[in-house]
Amino acid sequence: MIIIGLTGGIASGKSTVSNYLREKGLTIIDADIVAREVVEPGQPALAEIVTTFGPAVLHADNTLNRQALGAIVFGHQTDLDKLNAIIQPFIHQRIEKLEAQYRAAGAKVIVLDAPVLIEAGYRDNVDLLVVVNVTSELQLQRLMQRDALDSAAAKQRIQSQLALAEKVKLADVVIDNSQSIAATKRQIDELLTRLDTLA
Repeated sequence: MIIIGLTGGIASGKSTVSNYLREKGLTIIDADIVAREVVEPGQPALAEIVTTFGPAVLHADNTLNRQALGAIVFGHQTDLDKLNAIIQPFIHQRIEKLEAQYRAAGAKVIVLDAPVLIEAGYRDNVDLLVVVNVTSELQLQRLMQRDALDSAAAKQRIQSQLALAEKVKLADVVIDNSQSIAATKRQIDELLTRLDTLA
């Protein structure tokens, strides 16, 4: 079984690539979905988050208030590090469990779709690292538009991740998502052809 690590910067278009791979029949483990699951009410990760950051990070129904938590951790590296130290072990466990399930079911290729794949230490757990890249100007513009953020807030979120240029240096495959969707899909099709020879 081949495990592809798919990553990129925030608003780089990683989801576009992931969705196209899913359409092509590949098995996707979405780390964002896993991250949401491990902080659901009743989960130990959520209890630790509340203990660390206080009850203000909860909605009235005891679900996680992501906006309130984001306001605390984005732009404050120490707090972001604390949050990651809480949730990453739970995310790791869940991903390993899913990989084992898919392996047992006979999957030939699994795509681990994770925005902070490198930062979270998954680089050594994947066979092929694919990085979705865009220009820094386009990344900022897309993020401001997507999340209705001003320039300062968008830059803060971008800077909370490893720079795209650094991710590109570590990549086995780079998909340039700065042009048209058609151009991006052509690059993904080339990757799939390459996978056919490896699987």
